[in-house]
Formats: sequence, structure tokens, C-alpha cells
Amino acid sequence: MTVHSTEALPAQEQLSQELPKPTPPHGYTARKDAHLKRLRRIEGQIRGLQRMIDEDQYCIDILTQVSAATSALKSFSLELLDEHLNHCVLHAAEHGGQEAVLKVQEASAAVARLVRS
Repeated sequence: MTVHSTEALPAQEQLSQELPKPTPPHGYTARKDAHLKRLRRIEGQIRGLQRMIDEDQYCIDILTQVSAATSALKSFSLELLDEHLNHCVLHAAEHGGQEAVLKVQEASAAVARLVRS
């Protein structure tokens, strides 16, 4: 038979209140395999560009492929941003406080970087 100390219980409760709440998985976690597949396809486009240069292909053809790779990356980044907003930022907003403010600022900065690129 184990005897529990009543003095230790308040300290345990206090400790559990001080521990940070577990962070939910990232917004992209549910689609991680699809994202990795998409990034591998983009990686293949980049390797194709390297091959085109190595084979001395026509400049305009190379630029066309650069445009396609750039478009693929932008599309991927917008999808990832959407998942971040709908998961991470929404989660922080539901809990409020400074975390919510920081997540919104972080998302705004990410949007600004995407617009500049």
C-alpha cells in the first residue's frame, strides 16, 4: 500500500501548470507525404535545368523551365502558407494572448517575403 503525501500534491499541480502546453503538429503534417512528393518533383525540375545547361541547350528553353520551377515553388509556398494560417495561426488565435499576436506578425512577415520574391 502506497501512502501519498498531501504536501507533494500542490507542488505537482503547480509544476503541471507551469509546463508549456504540447504544440500541435504543424499545419502541413496531414499532407506531409504529398508535400514531399511535390518537392521531389520540383527538385527534378532543378536537376533538369542543370542538365540543360550542361547540354548547352537554347537560352529561351532554359528560361521557360526556370519559369516553371519558380511557379511550382510559389504554388507550393502559397499552399503551405494557407495550411499555416488555417492551423498554426488559427490555433494561436483560439488561445489568444501574446502567442496569437506573434503568430499573426509571423504570418504577415511570411506573406511580405512571398510578395517580394
